[in-house]
Amino acid sequence: MAARLYTRTGDRGMTGLADGTRLRKDHPVVCAAGDLDELQCCLGLASAFLPAGRRSEGLKRELAAVQEELFTVGAVLAGAKGLARGRKAGALLARGVSRLERGIDSLAAGGRAARGFVLPGGPVPASFLHLARAVCRRAERAAVRLGRAGRIPPPVPAYLNRLSDYLFAAACAVSKT
Repeated sequence: MAARLYTRTGDRGMTGLADGTRLRKDHPVVCAAGDLDELQCCLGLASAFLPAGRRSEGLKRELAAVQEELFTVGAVLAGAKGLARGRKAGALLARGVSRLERGIDSLAAGGRAARGFVLPGGPVPASFLHLARAVCRRAERAAVRLGRAGRIPPPVPAYLNRLSDYLFAAACAVSKT
């Protein structure tokens, strides 16, 4: 018999974390994890709508790398052993922040990153990148709340902050190509 996709364990409004802790589905940790899941989906959608070709390949690779790093952020939230308080996640996210900063600088150097207020929209992939940026900002706010409560290490909000900047720059770049 094939494994079932459903477990029924969440039917009463509770869910389980990687460390075995059970939390209400409206707990701030679970809400933050939901924000990350939504962000993952937005990034996948933006990537799927990027046009084929050499110009988009770098951005597609970057979005895939971000999605991998967001799994690490989710694991930190879920209390995965070896990540939540360890140096491994912090080091990985610090490298991610540096990579995102290089990406932002590259987009800005090409004159394709706008500064100031920009109305979200433009071509479909740019619009999805703007949506991802807005969801990322929500995830960042949730991470800041959890950080104040001592639930997550400082690299998580910093990573999400830089990611939202990167997504803004990427959306502007896609709008100009």
